[in-house]
Amino acid sequence: MSAEFDITETLEVKGVSCPMPVVKTKTAIDDLAEGEVLEVLATDPGSMSDIDGWADGTEGVELVDQTEGDDVYKHYVRKTE
Repeated sequence: MSAEFDITETLEVKGVSCPMPVVKTKTAIDDLAEGEVLEVLATDPGSMSDIDGWADGTEGVELVDQTEGDDVYKHYVRKTE
């Protein structure tokens, strides 16, 4: 884990495929306060581009990091407003 941010909450979306990782990420991020970071654990390889694209096109969220390993894709999304 990077020292640059603290994880506020972890969302597991393992075993589900597009568009559910993004849908569940959006719902979870809505419940966070500004500056908090959501860790998303997914098994769908498409989630790498899906969550990146969603964060890029969504006001108030920032994708701070993504990692890939052992069939699990980790996404770190910060709520910015």
